[in-house]
Amino acid sequence: MPSDLSDQLRSKGYRLTPARQLVLGAVAVLEHATPDAICAEVQRTASSVNLSTVYRTLELLEELGLVSHTHLGHGAPIYHAAHEREHLHLVCGSCGRILESPSDCASTLIAQLRADLGFETDIAHFALYGRCAECRAADAADGHGQHTPGEHSDSDDEHEGDRGNNGVALEG
Repeated sequence: MPSDLSDQLRSKGYRLTPARQLVLGAVAVLEHATPDAICAEVQRTASSVNLSTVYRTLELLEELGLVSHTHLGHGAPIYHAAHEREHLHLVCGSCGRILESPSDCASTLIAQLRADLGFETDIAHFALYGRCAECRAADAADGHGQHTPGEHSDSDDEHEGDRGNNGVALEG
């Protein structure tokens, strides 16, 4: 863990505890994950760390600007490292895959909302829902309705992203 993390925590009156290191490490490994998935990853190393510790740690790490979260629906928030480039989350309503897109692809929309409505968009909490290319292609090939969540071919593993413990395919 970088010493600057330890310095950041100390400057705010906190220590770099093993639990904090493990939570930050889990966020980095899983990329986009719920607190439950982060907790499961942490418990692979430290079984005594519980979900409330993970939530408290995530809150502190977010306050320090080391992680950020977004809401991708009605479930738990999804956390990722704050040093990642600003991006939009594209959520496939058929399979649950989360794709990332650079936030500048929405710059026209953001500018229009600001100009027309005076509305300042929080890109970090911005998610678009639709259907991924693979679900659309599978439907076209099958000639029937939507994909079942998690139903993709073995070629899914060839994507740039990977599947964290939260079971969501990520691409970025």
